[in-house]
Amino acid sequence: MLPPLDNLILIGYRGTGKSTVGQLVAERLGYPFFDTDAEIERSEGRSIAQIFADEGEAPFRALEADMLDRLSRGPQCVLALGGGAVMRPGNRAKLKTRGRTAWLVARPETLWRRIIDDQAKGHRRPNLTAVGGLAEVVEVLARRLPVFRECADWVVDTEGRTPADVAGEIVERFRQSAPGAQP
Repeated sequence: MLPPLDNLILIGYRGTGKSTVGQLVAERLGYPFFDTDAEIERSEGRSIAQIFADEGEAPFRALEADMLDRLSRGPQCVLALGGGAVMRPGNRAKLKTRGRTAWLVARPETLWRRIIDDQAKGHRRPNLTAVGGLAEVVEVLARRLPVFRECADWVVDTEGRTPADVAGEIVERFRQSAPGAQP
C-alpha cells in the first residue's frame, strides 16, 4: 500500500478564489498547480458549459473524478477542484487519503458578485439550476455546505481579503499541519 500523498487541495463554491489563490499558494510552496476545471477543458478541447450542453452533468462529473484521480496521485501539488467535485463519495474518499483540504468560503452575495465580475470564466461555466443568479448560488451552496464541511481540514474565509492574504493563511496552516510539524 502506498503512503498517503500530501497534496494541498482547495475546495469551495465557484467564486471563492480557488484558482487565483491556488496559483499563489503553489508558488510559495514551490509545488505545481492544477485546476481540475482548466485541465478538463484542455483535455476535452471545449468548455465545461459545452460539455454540460453536449453530454450533461453526469459525464462531466465522471471526467472530473478521473481528473482528480490522475492529478492527486503525485507528484505533490496544489489542486483547485471544481465546486461540485466534492459531491461524489469517491472523490471525498480521495481527498482524505491524498492530501489536506482547505475550504474557501465567502457570503453568497460576494460569490455572485465575483462570478459575474469574472469575464474570463463566466461564459465557460453552466448554470446549475433553472433559476440561475444569486438564487442559484444560495440554493446550491446550501446543498453543498455539509459536504464541504465534511471534507475540510480547515476553513479559510475569503470575505474582504486579498488573494495574497488568503494564500498566506493557507500556506501557514498547511505547514503547521504537516506530519512532524512543531507547534
